[in-house]
Amino acid sequence: MAFREITYDAPDGLKLYARVYEPARDTKSLPLVCLPGLTRNARDFHELALVLSEHPETPRRVVSFDYRGRGLSAYDPDFTHYNIGTEAGDVIAGLGVFGIDRAVFLGTSRGGLIIHILATIAPQLLAGVIFNDIGPEIAPAGLLQISQYLSNPRMPKNWTEAAEIQRAVHGAAFPALRDADWERFAHAIYREIDGTIRPDYDPNLVKTLEGVDFTQKLPDLWAQFDLLAELPLLVIRGENTPLLAPKTVEEMTRRHPALQVINVAGQGHAPMLETGRLPELIAAFAAGVDLRAV
Repeated sequence: MAFREITYDAPDGLKLYARVYEPARDTKSLPLVCLPGLTRNARDFHELALVLSEHPETPRRVVSFDYRGRGLSAYDPDFTHYNIGTEAGDVIAGLGVFGIDRAVFLGTSRGGLIIHILATIAPQLLAGVIFNDIGPEIAPAGLLQISQYLSNPRMPKNWTEAAEIQRAVHGAAFPALRDADWERFAHAIYREIDGTIRPDYDPNLVKTLEGVDFTQKLPDLWAQFDLLAELPLLVIRGENTPLLAPKTVEEMTRRHPALQVINVAGQGHAPMLETGRLPELIAAFAAGVDLRAV
């Protein structure tokens, strides 16, 4: 197996899961901590983690988390605990178990929101940040779209149908993806449990979106974003994303002139990080953070 599976206790005792990819040789590179999206899990980062942990020039340790209620982490009996504050605390607890006191952080969607919280409560952990299709302000129409397809999930009969379902839902936003990409996409989203292929998260997670008024501006995290002013930052934005508006990236750049931006053609929310040149671009950014941290 290319990774170690770790189970650890959250601050409230819930059993949580993470993957650790160790480099094959000693390295002084900072670890990379990967935080997935709302309903996603550590499998999203598997191919990227292999590339980065085995990189010929700058191999590094990669850690990816399943939040509570996702993947192989335990489901919380109280769905109100599915919030970015609690999940940030869970990540901090996991990093303590792994002995990681400083790292490059990569957050996809919700993972990026959690990074904003970490900037407030544990800024010493952050050496550099990669935001995958997320910023301090979320377009309400994008969150509405996510809420709508999560509220009515289709249950596939087999893995071929699982990939076809995801292509039907997301294909217009991801014309760059090939058959193999959709197959990986499906295996990251679904898990076979007792002979049934189902979405790999607690269905109660969708309740956290109930009551959101998608016609109004959502609360923003600009104050938290400003706490990252001294750090190297990279934003990866899908060309067809409904969640991260161009004007938000413009404002992020105004506030952080050294911000690096990668626009991913033919992909929406959120770009698949193992595709195209993204692994090498992420590796190069993380290597730059290493140099600053020396």
